[in-house]
Formats: sequence, C-alpha cells, structure tokens
Amino acid sequence: MSCYDRRDLGLLLLRLSTGGVLVAHGAQKLFGWFGGHGLEGTGQYMESVGYAPGRASATAAGLAETGGGALLAVGLATPAAGAAAAGAMVGASAVHAPNGFFAMEGGYEYAASLALAATGLAVTGPGRLSLDHALGHVVDRGWMVPAALGATAAATALVVGARNRRLQKGKRDEQE
Repeated sequence: MSCYDRRDLGLLLLRLSTGGVLVAHGAQKLFGWFGGHGLEGTGQYMESVGYAPGRASATAAGLAETGGGALLAVGLATPAAGAAAAGAMVGASAVHAPNGFFAMEGGYEYAASLALAATGLAVTGPGRLSLDHALGHVVDRGWMVPAALGATAAATALVVGARNRRLQKGKRDEQE
C-alpha cells in the first residue's frame, strides 16, 4: 500500500467518523432521533443558553451538523461542509466553555475536537476516496477553503457574540 493510498484511507476513516457523529447530533436536533429533543425541545434549550430565537438557532445548528456531517462523510463540497460543521461546534463550545475543558465535567473538549477535525478536513481536502475527487473537485477548489472558513468564522463570531451580549445583559438585569 503506497503512502497516498494510506493517506486516502485515513482521510476516508476520519471523514466517516467525524461526519457520522455530526449527522447523529444534527438528527437529534432536527428530528428528535437518537434520544434527541427535536426542534421544539432543542429550540427551548438554545433559548435557555442564550441563542435566540431558539427554534431558528436549533434549525441552523441541526442543518450545519447534519448537512455538513453528511457532506464530510461522502467527501463532497468539503471546504463548505467542514466550515459549516466547525461553526456549529464552535457555537457548542461556547456553551460548554464555562465548565472547563474536559467533557466529563461538561466542558468543551468534545465539541472543540469535532470543530478541529471538521476544520482539518476542510483544509486538507477529502482525499481520493471521495465524491469531490470523483467529480473533479468542482466544489472543492483551493480558493473555497479560505472563503468558506472566513465566512463561517465571521458568522460564528457574530452569533456567539450576540449570545454573549444577551447573557451579560441578563446577568446585569438580575443584579438590578
């Protein structure tokens, strides 16, 4: 097995595992599958942690996770898929950050790991065992990587920033 075959197989395994986990998490939010709460319950939770409106936030997170994860798994539109999934996971990391790093203590470890894996796939590309490769990389061009990651970083900063301002305002209102 050549070096390229091993790399392509490794990227396939990383895409399938990362993408599969993201699809499952998104399906919990969107459909209530796998023990999830669906849009209604997830929307209420999102609202309670500062993402408003809650249902729209749940829909956006669920679509980014499910859609980004599915596209990562099959290796299609990898820059956009990885960026979308990473953005959703950064939003989740912001919720868990006050609990520290480790997931067993409610920290951001798991969400950050998924964000970094999705970002890494967006940057490296899907490898030869992918739909992007089979389609001639029509939606996986080099310029798409910084464009997708930049646009997602800007949108994520706005959303997380608005959440943080909402939470700070709530704390100020409680103190008064």
